[in-house]
Amino acid sequence: MNLKSFLSLIILAALWGASFLFIRVGVAEFGPAALMALRVSIAAVVLLIVLGSRNGVAGLKSLRTHAGPLFVVGVLNSAAPFCLFAIAEQTLSAGLTSVINATTPLFGALVAFVWLKETLSPSRIAGMVLGFAGVLVLVWYQIEVPAGGAGDTGSTGASAPWHSILAAGAALGATFLYGIAANYTKRALTGVPPLVVATGSMTGASVALLPFALLNWPTAAVSVRGWGAVICMAIACTALAYLMYFRLIAKAGPAAAMSVTFLIPVFGILWGNLFLAEPVSPALGGGVVLVLAGTALATGLLQKLRLHRTPRTS
Repeated sequence: MNLKSFLSLIILAALWGASFLFIRVGVAEFGPAALMALRVSIAAVVLLIVLGSRNGVAGLKSLRTHAGPLFVVGVLNSAAPFCLFAIAEQTLSAGLTSVINATTPLFGALVAFVWLKETLSPSRIAGMVLGFAGVLVLVWYQIEVPAGGAGDTGSTGASAPWHSILAAGAALGATFLYGIAANYTKRALTGVPPLVVATGSMTGASVALLPFALLNWPTAAVSVRGWGAVICMAIACTALAYLMYFRLIAKAGPAAAMSVTFLIPVFGILWGNLFLAEPVSPALGGGVVLVLAGTALATGLLQKLRLHRTPRTS
């Protein structure tokens, strides 16, 4: 990976880490359904413009050709998990939720084992156990240290242990859906250009969330801060981030691009601490280490990075 690709990786992780900050800010005013409907709709418009400018009519025809699978991916990979994360962040901190998001590859491996009959080595099984143990540590940390602080955005915090447990369950439900979506995409959309998948899935997510957003649209006026959060999240953390991710895959390879999984929680915790005064403790750090170590084992990511590393010549 050259310096330009490495900087792109850092920026991508910073953008995706910031999405958890914007969710926590925006959900207090919009609610989960309206917030995420705006996120995917604005991102879909941006991606449609990019797709049309790059691929013309052929790109738009690809959306119609694969409309059914793209809608399913939009629901499984965007509409439903985005809303579940928003629900979770009404209780959990932005940093903690970003760490739980890192369990996505664990669920991807588990779904592939059950659905696609892929084998699980002892190291991958150990990685899953380690990763989910990290989630338990994080939930315990959340119970002991409720979300909020000086930068609280209006969430109720964790006034009872069940609030934190249910919120963590919602976040894990989101990552489980990500795992299903990844394997479904592999089966139903192999060979479809990534930009078409991104654009079509965001469009499908917009259609799926529209009725829920209309039924749950906020009755009170939304502040400039709330609108700023949703616009930044839609354009920077969704549309732009997708484009950067696909370009990184093309330039540096999929294994290097996957390493963004390890960086997103770092920025999620950093932004939450800087802008929302979310506390950071050794227990949170321990949970992060367990989740990321488990992810590395369960996905074989470190081995893939070694295999894809380009040898240097003198």
